[in-house]
Amino acid sequence: MVFSNIKHFYKDIFKSYDNPSLQNHIEKIIELDAYWPYSSTFFCITNTQELTFEYISKNMTSCVGLDKADMQFKGMRYFWSRIHPDDLEPWLQALNELMIFTLDAIIENDRSRMSYTWNYRFKNAQDEYVNIIQNTTPLEFDSGMKPIIGLAHYTVLDPKIKLDITATAKLLNSNDEYETKYFNSFSKKLLDNAVSHRERDVIRLLILNYSSKKIGEKLNISSHTVDTHRRNILKKLNLSSTGELVALLKMSKTIL
Repeated sequence: MVFSNIKHFYKDIFKSYDNPSLQNHIEKIIELDAYWPYSSTFFCITNTQELTFEYISKNMTSCVGLDKADMQFKGMRYFWSRIHPDDLEPWLQALNELMIFTLDAIIENDRSRMSYTWNYRFKNAQDEYVNIIQNTTPLEFDSGMKPIIGLAHYTVLDPKIKLDITATAKLLNSNDEYETKYFNSFSKKLLDNAVSHRERDVIRLLILNYSSKKIGEKLNISSHTVDTHRRNILKKLNLSSTGELVALLKMSKTIL
């Protein structure tokens, strides 16, 4: 995806015409931040109208090595520029689908009790892509009860962990327990859209740890044809090895 298009898509997802006040939220959260210990998680107050961070917690620098004052000054556009290029499109798709789901399926009175989670790879100060799991809870809404101001928590995980890009929406129910209302695995969607029926047959047998020779016998094709399918599958899914493919499917519990 061309980076210059991100602002357009992002603002379209969060399009609104109101200008809520953040002062009370910011003052309370800044006060609490002084007492919270350092950890692998930092948080921000995000303003999707102005594309700014109204506040960034002190943990951000310890988590990703970037200066929080610099990040706050440069805003969301700078943050986006550090997301892995391959993750930009599915990340925006996740945001858009979560917003559509909220407006279509969640009644207005429940929207203040929603929590949203998605993930992507992010370049830290050492130019290494780490995994970030972002959980955002709405703080302010426009007149149509569309969430536009959020409290976002970012958990940083080791870059060697292979994570499927997923999007989740949860509702804090009347028992004060979160129940999942929406879940989408973007690797499953990619498989559904990109992989042929024969390639799907090959993948099913790869998951069972069958060799190319054994797969060929099962499908009544040559081992050379199986190897061609394997190369095409990896190319389509932008993966480097069969092991990576199998791990991705098992982690996301995708059923082919």
